[in-house]
Amino acid sequence: MAKIKIMETVLRDAHQSLIATRMTTEEMIPILETMDEVGYHALEVWGGATYDACLRFLDEDPWERLRIIRKRVKNTKLQMLLRGQNLLGYKHYADDVVDEFVDKAISNGIDIIRIFDALNDPRNLERSVYATKKFGGHAQATISYTKSPIHTNETFVELAKEFEQMGADSIGIKDMAGLLSPYDTYSLVKAVKAAVKVPVNLHTHGTSGFGSMSYMKAVEAGVDIIDTAISPFSDGTSQPPTESLVAAFKGTEYDPGYDMGLLNKIAAHFKPIREKYIANGLMDPKVMGVDINTLNYQVPGGMLSNLVSQLKEANAMDKFEDVLNEVPRVREDLGFPPLVTPTSQIVGTQAVLNIVTGERYKMVPNEVRMLVKGMYGKTTVPIKEDIVKLIIGDEEQVTCRPADLIPPELEAVKKECAQYMEQEEDILLKAMLPKPADDFFKSRQQKKYGIDMSLLNEEDKVYPV
Repeated sequence: MAKIKIMETVLRDAHQSLIATRMTTEEMIPILETMDEVGYHALEVWGGATYDACLRFLDEDPWERLRIIRKRVKNTKLQMLLRGQNLLGYKHYADDVVDEFVDKAISNGIDIIRIFDALNDPRNLERSVYATKKFGGHAQATISYTKSPIHTNETFVELAKEFEQMGADSIGIKDMAGLLSPYDTYSLVKAVKAAVKVPVNLHTHGTSGFGSMSYMKAVEAGVDIIDTAISPFSDGTSQPPTESLVAAFKGTEYDPGYDMGLLNKIAAHFKPIREKYIANGLMDPKVMGVDINTLNYQVPGGMLSNLVSQLKEANAMDKFEDVLNEVPRVREDLGFPPLVTPTSQIVGTQAVLNIVTGERYKMVPNEVRMLVKGMYGKTTVPIKEDIVKLIIGDEEQVTCRPADLIPPELEAVKKECAQYMEQEEDILLKAMLPKPADDFFKSRQQKKYGIDMSLLNEEDKVYPV
């Protein structure tokens, strides 16, 4: 067994999990060169909700963030999270958008792309894996780990084999709700390692309290890479702490050999940032503790806060327990999808409506209809006929790869944002997040030229040199 490799998540998943992805680029810059000295396998810096949060809440260009990080991190690989055909938005996009996005992500500095699909439908990863390899990146095809009567180690091993055949350079196991217990982790990693030749990377969260224990067992089972977060942004709904695991492996055959002095320096940088977000209320104590009930409901942290806000809006917080009990029932009705964006929101919203209206499926959101129709891909088990009938009536279900039904989109989007375009990446901002992108473009012009250029006629526009 070689020494364990560690992927540091503080610049992406750790702050996404604990402070709704609000860490700014400015807060990251001073420590980047120190992080580059550690010898991490990779730094996760982009993707997931960072793209949306930069535009929607921080008035930042996510592409510029990536370029700034790449300029300062010269020796360590940069990694991002991609939702397969959903990219970083909330629906499927055409193949030409996928190709362009992956091309631009790699040319702006990304080395490793972790690609997953909420339904574990391999067809939804195909294009992203193909594009990543075509443009010279490392494609990590990833299993969304979940528990149900029909999800077994065999299910996940078959997926891993399929991903390897697809051309994956490594296999990720993404345990987004922290469901993996230590001994389950050992048997799953052992089985996947025996089935594939490429490296295996385990990702978990501290929600159930299993995190560090599961990593220890994963390492004993032969996992190649684990994801950790520097201590001020670790545990709770984030990843287990980097320093603790590095110290735990010290002097063993798995010792990554990192300098604890450097790790302490990184932790010292992030401590006041953590305090700031606790003081302003963004880091809620609820996300920092252990919740063993996550094993019953399988509800990830982000989904839980979503349910709470929906119930508060409906003035129905007294129904919270009922909704949590309804989530597994809806999940079974809809073919046992793993609960990760966007299926977590789809299942959660339907559970809330079922309880609040007092009648199951009396109200059905469009996203649930689309899921049942097959527009998100194939569920692990077919959805029962009576549920299909109840939700989409006699409409036919889609059986092909959903993206085959989407015509090319890039050219149309290019025209839509022509008046704002300052870089080719702007087309991709507009393609995925039309409204936040427009707001950002206007704000950017306002800062540069002191006026919203969209208010002028073309002949009146004078661009300062």
